[in-house]
Amino acid sequence: MNETKRMLETLKRCLRARGVTYGRLGKTLGLSESSVKRLFADESFTLSRLERVCSALDMSVADLARMTTGAASQRDVQEQPYSLTLEQERTLASNASLLACFYLLLNGRSVTDTGERLGLSQRAMRTFLNRLSAARLIDTDAGYNVRLHARLPIAWRPEGPVRKLYERQVRAEFLQGAFAASNEALSFHSAELSPASVRILLRKIEKLAADFADLAALDNQVPSRDKTSIALLLACRPWVFSMFSAYRTRVNR
Repeated sequence: MNETKRMLETLKRCLRARGVTYGRLGKTLGLSESSVKRLFADESFTLSRLERVCSALDMSVADLARMTTGAASQRDVQEQPYSLTLEQERTLASNASLLACFYLLLNGRSVTDTGERLGLSQRAMRTFLNRLSAARLIDTDAGYNVRLHARLPIAWRPEGPVRKLYERQVRAEFLQGAFAASNEALSFHSAELSPASVRILLRKIEKLAADFADLAALDNQVPSRDKTSIALLLACRPWVFSMFSAYRTRVNR
Protein backbone atom coordinates (compact mmCIF):
# COMPACT_ATOMS: atom_id res chain seq x y z
CA MET A 1 0.00 0.00 0.00
CA ASN A 2 1.50 3.39 -1.01
CA GLU A 3 1.78 6.37 1.35
CA THR A 4 -1.19 8.24 -0.15
CA LYS A 5 -3.49 5.25 0.24
CA ARG A 6 -2.30 4.70 3.83
CA MET A 7 -2.94 8.33 4.68
CA LEU A 8 -6.46 8.22 3.23
CA GLU A 9 -7.22 4.99 5.09
CA THR A 10 -6.14 6.68 8.31
CA LEU A 11 -8.29 9.69 7.42
CA LYS A 12 -11.30 7.40 6.94
CA ARG A 13 -10.72 5.86 10.38
CA CYS A 14 -10.53 9.36 11.87
CA LEU A 15 -13.87 10.22 10.26
CA ARG A 16 -15.46 7.05 11.67
CA ALA A 17 -13.91 7.63 15.10
CA ARG A 18 -15.41 11.12 15.26
CA GLY A 19 -18.74 10.14 13.75
CA VAL A 20 -18.33 12.40 10.72
CA THR A 21 -20.20 11.12 7.65
CA TYR A 22 -19.30 11.92 4.04
CA GLY A 23 -22.45 14.01 3.87
CA ARG A 24 -21.50 16.09 6.91
CA LEU A 25 -17.94 16.49 5.63
CA GLY A 26 -19.31 17.59 2.26
CA LYS A 27 -21.29 20.40 3.87
CA THR A 28 -18.11 21.63 5.57
CA LEU A 29 -16.20 21.53 2.27
CA GLY A 30 -19.06 22.88 0.16
CA LEU A 31 -19.31 19.64 -1.80
CA SER A 32 -21.98 17.02 -2.34
CA GLU A 33 -21.75 13.67 -0.58
CA SER A 34 -21.10 11.94 -3.92
CA SER A 35 -18.23 14.34 -4.65
CA VAL A 36 -16.61 13.54 -1.28
CA LYS A 37 -16.97 9.81 -1.95
CA ARG A 38 -15.34 10.34 -5.35
CA LEU A 39 -12.43 12.21 -3.74
CA PHE A 40 -11.67 9.23 -1.54
CA ALA A 41 -12.24 6.70 -4.31
CA ASP A 42 -10.03 8.56 -6.81
CA GLU A 43 -7.48 9.67 -4.17
CA SER A 44 -7.67 13.11 -5.74
CA PHE A 45 -7.11 15.36 -2.73
CA THR A 46 -5.19 18.60 -3.19
CA LEU A 47 -3.05 19.65 -0.25
CA SER A 48 -5.33 22.62 0.51
CA ARG A 49 -8.41 20.36 0.51
CA LEU A 50 -6.64 17.84 2.73
CA GLU A 51 -5.87 20.68 5.14
CA ARG A 52 -9.56 21.64 5.20
CA VAL A 53 -10.62 18.05 5.90
CA CYS A 54 -8.11 17.76 8.75
CA SER A 55 -9.25 21.11 10.12
CA ALA A 56 -12.84 19.83 10.18
CA LEU A 57 -11.58 17.01 12.41
CA ASP A 58 -9.65 19.38 14.72
CA MET A 59 -6.31 18.05 13.54
CA SER A 60 -3.49 19.07 11.22
CA VAL A 61 -1.96 17.35 8.20
CA ALA A 62 1.11 16.74 10.39
CA ASP A 63 -1.13 14.97 12.95
CA LEU A 64 -2.55 12.83 10.15
CA ALA A 65 0.93 11.93 8.94
CA ARG A 66 2.01 10.89 12.45
CA MET A 67 -1.14 8.81 12.89
CA THR A 68 -0.55 7.17 9.51
CA THR A 69 3.00 6.20 10.42
CA GLY A 70 1.91 4.87 13.81
CA ALA A 71 -1.13 3.04 12.42
CA ALA A 72 0.95 1.38 9.71
CA SER A 73 3.48 0.03 12.21
CA GLN A 74 0.66 -1.07 14.52
CA ARG A 75 -1.14 -2.94 11.73
CA ASP A 76 2.04 -4.79 10.81
CA VAL A 77 1.98 -6.52 14.21
CA GLN A 78 -1.63 -6.22 15.30
CA GLU A 79 -3.30 -8.94 13.26
CA GLN A 80 -3.67 -11.09 16.38
CA PRO A 81 -4.18 -10.03 20.02
CA TYR A 82 -0.98 -9.94 22.06
CA SER A 83 -0.49 -12.64 24.70
CA LEU A 84 1.57 -12.38 27.87
CA THR A 85 3.30 -15.30 29.51
CA LEU A 86 1.62 -16.90 32.51
CA GLU A 87 4.35 -15.53 34.76
CA GLN A 88 3.83 -12.00 33.40
CA GLU A 89 0.11 -12.27 34.13
CA ARG A 90 0.88 -13.47 37.64
CA THR A 91 3.12 -10.45 38.20
CA LEU A 92 0.40 -8.02 37.09
CA ALA A 93 -2.30 -9.83 39.08
CA SER A 94 -0.19 -9.61 42.24
CA ASN A 95 -0.80 -5.87 42.63
CA ALA A 96 -3.77 -3.81 41.42
CA SER A 97 -1.72 -0.61 41.23
CA LEU A 98 0.96 -2.36 39.19
CA LEU A 99 -1.66 -3.56 36.73
CA ALA A 100 -3.13 -0.05 36.55
CA CYS A 101 0.35 1.36 35.92
CA PHE A 102 0.93 -1.09 33.09
CA TYR A 103 -2.50 -0.34 31.63
CA LEU A 104 -1.89 3.43 31.54
CA LEU A 105 1.56 3.07 29.99
CA LEU A 106 0.12 0.67 27.42
CA ASN A 107 -2.46 3.32 26.47
CA GLY A 108 0.16 5.95 25.73
CA ARG A 109 0.40 7.73 29.09
CA SER A 110 3.78 9.16 30.04
CA VAL A 111 5.59 8.00 33.16
CA THR A 112 4.90 11.35 34.83
CA ASP A 113 1.22 11.32 33.89
CA THR A 114 0.84 7.71 35.04
CA GLY A 115 2.40 8.45 38.42
CA GLU A 116 0.17 11.49 38.93
CA ARG A 117 -2.94 9.59 37.84
CA LEU A 118 -2.26 6.81 40.37
CA GLY A 119 -1.03 9.14 43.13
CA LEU A 120 2.40 7.50 43.22
CA SER A 121 5.57 9.08 44.55
CA GLN A 122 8.59 9.10 42.26
CA ARG A 123 10.12 6.31 44.35
CA ALA A 124 6.98 4.15 44.10
CA MET A 125 6.77 4.80 40.36
CA ARG A 126 10.39 3.73 39.90
CA THR A 127 9.68 0.56 41.89
CA PHE A 128 6.76 -0.28 39.59
CA LEU A 129 8.84 0.41 36.48
CA ASN A 130 11.58 -1.86 37.80
CA ARG A 131 9.04 -4.64 38.46
CA LEU A 132 7.58 -4.29 34.96
CA SER A 133 11.10 -4.32 33.54
CA ALA A 134 12.03 -7.43 35.53
CA ALA A 135 8.92 -9.12 34.12
CA ARG A 136 10.12 -8.16 30.61
CA LEU A 137 6.99 -6.13 29.99
CA ILE A 138 8.96 -2.92 29.41
CA ASP A 139 12.49 -1.61 29.02
CA THR A 140 13.66 1.54 30.81
CA ASP A 141 16.82 3.61 30.45
CA ALA A 142 18.67 5.64 33.08
CA GLY A 143 16.14 8.45 32.70
CA TYR A 144 13.24 6.01 33.11
CA ASN A 145 12.05 6.46 29.56
CA VAL A 146 9.84 3.48 28.71
CA ARG A 147 9.76 1.15 25.73
CA LEU A 148 6.87 -1.30 25.85
CA HIS A 149 7.22 -4.95 24.86
CA ALA A 150 3.46 -5.53 24.89
CA ARG A 151 0.77 -3.90 22.73
CA LEU A 152 -2.98 -3.56 22.53
CA PRO A 153 -5.15 -5.55 22.40
CA ILE A 154 -4.00 -8.08 25.00
CA ALA A 155 -5.67 -11.49 25.06
CA TRP A 156 -5.81 -12.35 28.76
CA ARG A 157 -6.00 -16.07 29.51
CA PRO A 158 -9.66 -17.11 29.99
CA GLU A 159 -8.77 -18.88 33.25
CA GLY A 160 -5.63 -16.89 33.93
CA PRO A 161 -4.68 -14.96 37.08
CA VAL A 162 -5.68 -11.51 35.80
CA ARG A 163 -9.18 -12.53 34.80
CA LYS A 164 -9.72 -14.65 37.90
CA LEU A 165 -8.74 -11.81 40.18
CA TYR A 166 -10.47 -8.89 38.51
CA GLU A 167 -13.23 -10.12 36.19
CA ARG A 168 -15.95 -10.34 38.88
CA GLN A 169 -15.11 -6.85 40.19
CA VAL A 170 -14.99 -5.41 36.67
CA ARG A 171 -18.41 -6.82 35.86
CA ALA A 172 -19.96 -5.46 39.07
CA GLU A 173 -18.45 -1.98 38.71
CA PHE A 174 -18.99 -1.68 34.97
CA LEU A 175 -22.73 -2.36 35.19
CA GLN A 176 -23.36 -0.07 38.17
CA GLY A 177 -25.76 2.83 37.71
CA ALA A 178 -27.80 3.97 34.72
CA PHE A 179 -26.26 4.28 31.27
CA ALA A 180 -27.50 7.79 30.50
CA ALA A 181 -24.53 9.96 29.49
CA SER A 182 -23.94 10.94 25.87
CA ASN A 183 -20.87 8.69 25.64
CA GLU A 184 -22.57 5.68 27.25
CA ALA A 185 -24.66 2.90 25.76
CA LEU A 186 -26.29 -0.25 27.07
CA SER A 187 -28.28 -2.43 24.72
CA PHE A 188 -29.55 -5.91 25.57
CA HIS A 189 -31.23 -8.25 23.08
CA SER A 190 -32.37 -11.85 23.31
CA ALA A 191 -33.68 -13.97 20.45
CA GLU A 192 -33.67 -17.50 19.07
CA LEU A 193 -31.07 -17.80 16.31
CA SER A 194 -29.98 -20.55 13.97
CA PRO A 195 -26.38 -21.87 14.19
CA ALA A 196 -25.54 -19.99 10.98
CA SER A 197 -26.83 -16.70 12.42
CA VAL A 198 -24.88 -17.27 15.64
CA ARG A 199 -21.67 -17.69 13.64
CA ILE A 200 -22.37 -14.43 11.79
CA LEU A 201 -23.08 -12.65 15.07
CA LEU A 202 -19.81 -13.87 16.61
CA ARG A 203 -17.86 -12.65 13.56
CA LYS A 204 -19.50 -9.23 13.88
CA ILE A 205 -18.54 -9.07 17.57
CA GLU A 206 -14.95 -9.93 16.66
CA LYS A 207 -14.99 -7.17 14.03
CA LEU A 208 -16.29 -4.61 16.53
CA ALA A 209 -13.60 -5.62 19.03
CA ALA A 210 -10.99 -5.21 16.27
CA ASP A 211 -12.39 -1.76 15.41
CA PHE A 212 -12.16 -0.79 19.09
CA ALA A 213 -8.49 -1.85 19.18
CA ASP A 214 -7.86 0.04 15.94
CA LEU A 215 -9.31 3.24 17.39
CA ALA A 216 -7.24 2.80 20.55
CA ALA A 217 -4.07 2.47 18.46
CA LEU A 218 -5.08 5.46 16.35
CA ASP A 219 -5.58 7.64 19.44
CA ASN A 220 -2.51 6.37 21.29
CA GLN A 221 -0.58 9.60 20.61
CA VAL A 222 -3.51 11.94 21.31
CA PRO A 223 -2.81 14.05 24.45
CA SER A 224 -4.29 12.56 27.62
CA ARG A 225 -6.35 15.71 28.28
CA ASP A 226 -8.24 15.09 25.02
CA LYS A 227 -9.15 11.45 25.79
CA THR A 228 -11.66 9.66 27.99
CA SER A 229 -11.18 6.17 29.39
CA ILE A 230 -13.78 4.00 27.65
CA ALA A 231 -14.60 0.34 28.30
CA LEU A 232 -16.36 -1.95 25.84
CA LEU A 233 -18.05 -5.12 27.09
CA LEU A 234 -19.18 -7.64 24.47
CA ALA A 235 -20.92 -10.85 25.44
CA CYS A 236 -22.84 -13.57 23.65
CA ARG A 237 -23.87 -16.98 24.95
CA PRO A 238 -26.75 -19.47 24.90
CA TRP A 239 -29.04 -18.17 27.61
CA VAL A 240 -32.68 -18.23 28.73
CA PHE A 241 -34.04 -15.63 31.14
CA SER A 242 -34.98 -17.40 34.40
CA MET A 243 -38.56 -16.12 34.23
CA PHE A 244 -39.04 -17.66 30.79
CA SER A 245 -37.24 -20.83 31.84
CA ALA A 246 -39.70 -21.36 34.70
CA TYR A 247 -42.61 -20.63 32.37
CA ARG A 248 -41.43 -23.22 29.84
CA THR A 249 -41.10 -25.82 32.61
CA ARG A 250 -44.70 -25.28 33.66
CA VAL A 251 -45.93 -25.44 30.04
CA ASN A 252 -44.12 -28.70 29.34
CA ARG A 253 -45.61 -30.49 32.35
